[in-house]
Amino acid sequence: MEKVPFIENDAIVLGMLMLLLGAVFYTSSIKTGFWAKFYKFVPALLMCYLLPAILNSTHVIDSENSQLYFVASRYLLPASLVLMTLSIDLKAIFNLGPKALIMFFTGTIGIVIGGPLAILIISAFSPETVGGFGPDATWRGLATLAGSWIGGGANQAAMLEIFKFNPEKYGGMVFVDIVVANLWMAIILLGIGRNKAIDKWFNADASAITALKDKVENYTKS
Repeated sequence: MEKVPFIENDAIVLGMLMLLLGAVFYTSSIKTGFWAKFYKFVPALLMCYLLPAILNSTHVIDSENSQLYFVASRYLLPASLVLMTLSIDLKAIFNLGPKALIMFFTGTIGIVIGGPLAILIISAFSPETVGGFGPDATWRGLATLAGSWIGGGANQAAMLEIFKFNPEKYGGMVFVDIVVANLWMAIILLGIGRNKAIDKWFNADASAITALKDKVENYTKS
């Protein structure tokens, strides 16, 4: 017998989700006290996925019978992608020089090629790991993961909509994304305090990046 969700009105569900996300963003911006310690170990992005999932699993809301996903994927997602691209300063990016652009495109191409290559290698000795058919196909989930690593969470949601990966297994890809991102972030944070020594060791000229960083900081303060 199908369980009836506690809240069926999509307008109320949308308001509840907006309040939850607002609470996550607000508490994650607090730099002292309990919340600062909490988000040190629990990524805010994970909470944005986890809280709605808990509501759905406990039948407070019902994603299958709600039209919110349809509206969000058809209207809110395209709008967010447009707004994201509007904030890109192409002139400042090009001023970083050819080496930075080559590094960027090399990373992007590496992610695009690395996914199929990883599936090919794993399939040689464990085909069941990278198998699946239809919406359960592993390559569909990997496409959403690659979308996040290339263009962030909004791009990952767009890839989910395009490749139709199983939403029930999508949480696993989000988990992998968050774990890898935070491990890499930890490595980057460890290197920030030694950036001058690292630049000297690689004989790197970071003046363009420093100028861009100062420009963004001055724009934020103004």
